[in-house]
Amino acid sequence: MTAKEFIENRLKQLKSTEKTASNFKSEKELADFIFKTIMSKKFRKFSVTPEYLPHIHQSIENSIKENSPIKFVFVFGGYKLWRLEEAPEADWAELFSMMYYAKWLKPIAEVYKPGIWFDFSSDDVIVERLNNIPKSDTEAYAKSFNMILDFLKKYLPENMKFTMTPVSSRYTSEEFDEDLKDKVDTMQKELGGLPVLDAESKRMVELNVRLKPGQDNDPQWREKIELVHQAYYNVSRRRSYTRGGKDKILTFCTQIGRCVAVGTTKTSIAKFWPGVGALKKTGDGYQEYVLSPSQIEKAKSYTEPVSIDGLTGKNFKKVRII
Repeated sequence: MTAKEFIENRLKQLKSTEKTASNFKSEKELADFIFKTIMSKKFRKFSVTPEYLPHIHQSIENSIKENSPIKFVFVFGGYKLWRLEEAPEADWAELFSMMYYAKWLKPIAEVYKPGIWFDFSSDDVIVERLNNIPKSDTEAYAKSFNMILDFLKKYLPENMKFTMTPVSSRYTSEEFDEDLKDKVDTMQKELGGLPVLDAESKRMVELNVRLKPGQDNDPQWREKIELVHQAYYNVSRRRSYTRGGKDKILTFCTQIGRCVAVGTTKTSIAKFWPGVGALKKTGDGYQEYVLSPSQIEKAKSYTEPVSIDGLTGKNFKKVRII
């Protein structure tokens, strides 16, 4: 089996035959099935904090009562790590992750007619300020990300919708600047200055930031970046969208507090935007991986040409094999 054949076979498996919830005797039975599917250990990489479980139950029950889709929101960077040769566009990491999330939630779509709405909340608005990544790069990433979303539509059940909603779409530039400044000032007061970073936190800042000339002359440049980073998480229209309301279930690849952490593929928890997609040969087939920057450095890999109708851009002409 070639890499192309493997990927196309995986895509075809996502298409569901339509079923109904008629086998469930009550809304409670349906809600219990949906909850068990979301909590499946086959997909979930980390335990869910006990205090978040009532929220998941409540959001499911609210959606069933309103006959509306089960709603998920996944927060992510909205860019491709500038150090990668795949930058600035999305690559197989994004596609493999979306396929994995679709496979996870497919049983719900098969029995619950309103289906699934899975929204990726993009943090594009802060990338230029934090990492010195030009807006043209985040725009190129968004275009390629939306290309993948459009490509997947023909493979997903009709009642499963994947979307991307940038945080920038909820602000004017002036509104965002004002909100961010307020949150930075508040956090600085709470901390009594700049955050204290351990070695790993400093390494993560260094990995993501494309330094401007002379920026590292300031011995506290990392702490100043991290202050803005932490404050950004509290900007009102981001937080109200991802954490507010009773009908959204926060999903992520790793544990970030109250969320359902499912990784990015069966074998990976690495984030897809600072990572790359790869296939590992296993017998007659392959296994999808998302590799972090450190894993890329260690992996022995080669590339195999791939051409799949509807997947365009420089990163879908070949795939890494590890």
